[in-house]
Amino acid sequence: AYIWSNGTTTSSTSVTASGSYTVTVTNTEGCNDAESMPVTVNPLPTAMITPNGPTTFCQGGSVMLTASGGTGYHWSNGATTSAITVTSGGNYAVTVTNAAGCNDTESIPVTVNPLPTAVITPNGPTTFCQGGSVMLTASGGTGYLWSNTATTVSISVTSGGNYAVTVTNTEGCNDAESIPVTVKTLPTLSLIHI
Repeated sequence: AYIWSNGTTTSSTSVTASGSYTVTVTNTEGCNDAESMPVTVNPLPTAMITPNGPTTFCQGGSVMLTASGGTGYHWSNGATTSAITVTSGGNYAVTVTNAAGCNDTESIPVTVNPLPTAVITPNGPTTFCQGGSVMLTASGGTGYLWSNTATTVSISVTSGGNYAVTVTNTEGCNDAESIPVTVKTLPTLSLIHI
């Protein structure tokens, strides 16, 4: 017969906490013997991921993810450093290991929003004589800011120069495009009276 210090009466017992576990064994003649064994249950680490900024950003941006809670780190992208710099969207997980070899896993989603594509379309030639004009129309987003401070989709241009527009999409990401406009000066006509 078997009697464990935790009350189990089978030949084996399952333990989940640290401590010294004793079993008393009794044979058919009624004689018994006792044996003790210490058990140490090491605590799990607590994996944490801390971003150094927003985890939703526009294409071309990045965020640094720093793991803590242990002494060893293994990221889902293969990195083994405590911090990684992320430029692509996805779910980033880290497994944190402590000095006892126990581990815990944490993950964080990262969203990378696409950039719009700014396009400027003129309604005619962008080189014309003084007194003429051209309409420039932007497309590719939901918000527009021209270099002349206009916020309309289209602007009418009568002066030469480089006209740029910043196009913003619904995610708040932007792209810029520019177009040169050339205005030719009119000749000066002089009449000589004879």
